[in-house]
Amino acid sequence: MTDSSSKENLICIRFPNGKSKKFPFGTLPIEIAHHINKSLANRVLSASIDGKQIELDTPITQDVHIEFYTWEDPMGKKAFWHSSAHLLAQAILKMYPKSLLTIGSPIENGFYYDVDMSGASISEKDFIKIETIMIENARKCSSFHLYKVSKVEALNFYKKNSYKTELIQNFESITFCRHDDFVDLCQGGHITGTGCIKYVKILSLSGVYWNGDKNNKQITRIYGISFPNQKELYDYLLRFDESKNRDHRKLGKELGLFTFSERVGSGLPLWQPKGAILRKCLKDFLRSTQQKYGYEMVVTPHIGYKSLYEISGHWDKYGKDSFWSISSPNKSEEFLLKPMNCPHHCEIYRSQQWSYRDLPKRFSEFGTVYRYEQKGELHGLMRVRGFTQDDAHIFCTTDQLLEEFKKVIELVLYSLEYFGFKDYTAQISLRDHKTPNKYIGTDDNWKKSEHAIIQAATSKNLKINISHGEAAFYGPKLDFIVKDALGRSWQLGTIQVDYNLPERFNLQYRGVDNQWDRPVMIHRASFGSLERFIAILIEHTYGNFPFWLAPIQVLILPISYKHILYAKKVLNLLYEFDIRVNIDIRDEKISKKIIDSEMSKIPFMILVGDKEVTCGNLSVRAHKEGNLGAYSKEEFIDLIKSKLV
Repeated sequence: MTDSSSKENLICIRFPNGKSKKFPFGTLPIEIAHHINKSLANRVLSASIDGKQIELDTPITQDVHIEFYTWEDPMGKKAFWHSSAHLLAQAILKMYPKSLLTIGSPIENGFYYDVDMSGASISEKDFIKIETIMIENARKCSSFHLYKVSKVEALNFYKKNSYKTELIQNFESITFCRHDDFVDLCQGGHITGTGCIKYVKILSLSGVYWNGDKNNKQITRIYGISFPNQKELYDYLLRFDESKNRDHRKLGKELGLFTFSERVGSGLPLWQPKGAILRKCLKDFLRSTQQKYGYEMVVTPHIGYKSLYEISGHWDKYGKDSFWSISSPNKSEEFLLKPMNCPHHCEIYRSQQWSYRDLPKRFSEFGTVYRYEQKGELHGLMRVRGFTQDDAHIFCTTDQLLEEFKKVIELVLYSLEYFGFKDYTAQISLRDHKTPNKYIGTDDNWKKSEHAIIQAATSKNLKINISHGEAAFYGPKLDFIVKDALGRSWQLGTIQVDYNLPERFNLQYRGVDNQWDRPVMIHRASFGSLERFIAILIEHTYGNFPFWLAPIQVLILPISYKHILYAKKVLNLLYEFDIRVNIDIRDEKISKKIIDSEMSKIPFMILVGDKEVTCGNLSVRAHKEGNLGAYSKEEFIDLIKSKLV
């Protein structure tokens, strides 16, 4: 009798390596970590069960899949920085007792807390004091304790804080988190205690609108970051300073690539001649690469009937983030600036009849789309209101889906590695079963889509992270997270499987049995958007683009006015070999011209003086390398050709 009862009170814990083990009902994640090994238990910061991050002291009452996270894992850092945001809020309340806390959150590098300062002023001179209070409180080694409260209790606790009460009204289940003498509204995901938060740095302040709505009050966002040891902090601060030098907004201006104009509109980049060349080179690369994989280029308009996006579901999901509808002299017509390319591609597919023999059809477009991002969220080329996607949509049979998905992975990986992004992981974003209203389509279609993505990614031996609740509203997706030269992570390249839009647009093909079947749709963007990719590429390369991509590849520097004629002859010769070349004919000293060329990061300089005119050769300098010596014209052209291979 006792043995039977004991077995009934056991739960099955499945581990990432595929193994499983029975544990008593109510076992805590930290107890499981101790069971695995003491080293893990000492290092573990957080855990997840069935993809949801939880506290390490959460009793487990059913069979689950468990995963542990240390500081080396992104989810471990997330819990660490989430908990640090509580320390920041505690310090702010001590320094500014009348301030009103709103929300805090971990971000990719660190955390923030949004605060209504209630008339008090805060500036950079206060940062050291905030840091000191945070560390003092961290050294108390207080435990984070998450507990449930009723809505009535929560509203009463925050009766003098309208921001928190607004949040509470929208919650079904309410939890508070306590550490030391501080309590905050929170949904969980902490480390066990404050003791391992050893070093803190407050980074910056910014103004944001409450809930991102410009009609609401502007409040103060305080950014910070924390670490378990001093070396991590010092390394980060070095990278942080370097990232300022590499900021694409700064380099973009210095290199003459793009600009913005308030007369044109916030978040709408204007591409200068050098930037236009850069875009063209990227497009040419992608167009050539895609052609080898059987893609066909299409072009669609910048606007479409509002009803088109109602059919696709984009209006219901993203209407609030779209520009307002455009009217026309015909009052019955209502247009939208295109927020997505996929509905247009569906209509191209639908414009004619297809047989299974015609599939797959791979439509590709450099399609410009428009989203109304809040002004405070705009950030150079990273976050804009008008951007061009290297977009493609594949229409295939169910039997072709897996192989097509694998080919898309090959294409994306080839593109990323070509530009030097060789450190990457694949994030598979699946739906959250607890919030089915976020998604469209049948459960069966979702299961098939999720299975195809996982199978394709596994077959390519990708490093995979699975994230529940991050899927697109119409299907699961695979995102590539790359690390740049500074070790920062960026999302580049996305692939999505979609059974839903083909149903919404009634897309068909005639099958082997001569009956009408429904195609599967794959959404694909190798770079994401050209704007964002260029921003990341600028910062990754520090503006030192590979030779084939440099807007100006060679700059000719005549030493004086009398050398310009020979310089122009060299210019015309290089033009014949499709080399992007220019002449600096300014009345400046040659040393000034060389410095300016170095600052412009032009790969090669050709200096032309009396000696070069007399001998008919070229004096060559390379960016960051200096003088390469004398070259004949033929030798220099061979050098250039070797750089283009």
